[in-house]
Amino acid sequence: MTESLARYEIKDRIAVVTIDHPPMNALNMATREAIAAVFAELDEQRREIRAVALTGAGKAFAAGADIKTFLELEPVSSRSRSKRSHEILGIIENFEWPVIAALHGYCLGGGLELALACDIRYADPATKLGFPEVTLSVFPGNGGCCRTLKYVPIGRLKELVFSGVMICAEQALSYGLIEKVTEPGKVLDEALALAATIASRGPLAVAAAKKVINRARDLPLPQALGIEADFWAGLTATEDMKEGARAFIEKRKPQFQYR
Repeated sequence: MTESLARYEIKDRIAVVTIDHPPMNALNMATREAIAAVFAELDEQRREIRAVALTGAGKAFAAGADIKTFLELEPVSSRSRSKRSHEILGIIENFEWPVIAALHGYCLGGGLELALACDIRYADPATKLGFPEVTLSVFPGNGGCCRTLKYVPIGRLKELVFSGVMICAEQALSYGLIEKVTEPGKVLDEALALAATIASRGPLAVAAAKKVINRARDLPLPQALGIEADFWAGLTATEDMKEGARAFIEKRKPQFQYR
């Protein structure tokens, strides 16, 4: 793991991942690879965790790409770079446990693309979000156009991408880009509170629900319902499902064992 660009700590089965590329956590490839390395390490420890909070050190969650590197780009290497970026965001999107993005400061361009690969997004009220890429004569090409379309109407997406304007957290909430605007200075605390709630639930159920939602969202309903039914039926063979039912009947807190 590259300590200077991304780091993590685990406490009470919650992993806190922090992007640390001063001053604004620009997502150059080294920083993206550092984030990927962190999630690879967390995957090896997945039995020890139940949720992840992703945040940025300093003034921003992540203020987009490292623009200095744009002068070196050309089509062949850019295509390879984009492919790797897509792989890294896919690692986060399909991580075993829910990933909650705690946004503050700036969440722009690649930073917003990263946030949209997370399962849930909370934002400090002073957060600025947007896709300013057109000001550089490019567009959000690391999932920005495609993932955002899952959250906002196509006209709203075009407005954001074509104009390159920044929006405030309350606007992002009204658009559906984020799930909550927190009290000032409390975004990580509230993300951790949600993570703690998730960590108290049946872990096999949470992991299965994430897989179902991610896999079924783009499928026709009959096919999606088949996936849902298969995963739900599989949970009935687990000790945790029986423990949850017994605890409910006996009016006690369940003791889930992840099996």
